[in-house]
Amino acid sequence: MAIINENAFYRLPQILGNKKAIPPIEPIIPVSKSTWWQGVKDKRYPQPVKLSVRTTAWRGKDLKALIAELGGAA
Repeated sequence: MAIINENAFYRLPQILGNKKAIPPIEPIIPVSKSTWWQGVKDKRYPQPVKLSVRTTAWRGKDLKALIAELGGAA
């Protein structure tokens, strides 16, 4: 399990993982991209923060809270 910094922002490949990256990025939350976005829409997952026009990220503290809610340890 990845260590989540509460003060950092995480982009989607860091949350969902990226097997094609060198080195591969292990997922923090192992769900598909469509499942993630549906969860955001349904408010099951944290709401994103727009850092710029083309950059969306999530707060580390929100991801830690989600993992605690789901029963894991961050």
